[in-house]
Amino acid sequence: QVQLVESGGGLVQPGGSLRLSCAASGRGFSIGVMGWYRQAPGKQRELVATISSGGSTNYADSVQGRFTISRDNAKNTVYLQMNSLKPEDTAVYYCSTYDRYSSSVYWGQGTQVTVSS
Repeated sequence: QVQLVESGGGLVQPGGSLRLSCAASGRGFSIGVMGWYRQAPGKQRELVATISSGGSTNYADSVQGRFTISRDNAKNTVYLQMNSLKPEDTAVYYCSTYDRYSSSVYWGQGTQVTVSS
């Protein structure tokens, strides 16, 4: 069983920055791919970015060049640095990870990001 705890969301003005963090904890797990997804009101959850255990990254076209995903494998933590934020980035952001031992996907509880003047 893996628990994911996100932090770092909040209210920011357009053009501003936020950094999200997500720490994985539990017993007997091996974290593989980690990622961030988001869900805006009335819309489906969508991929924002993923990062493999080796550091390979993948981004949605809408955030490419503005967001950076990174991870600290020693801390089982993934980060999302969000720059040049736009109102359309407003959503609940969810952390996700794949546990190689249980072959299961786990989700965090979500953190709200609101971009508004």
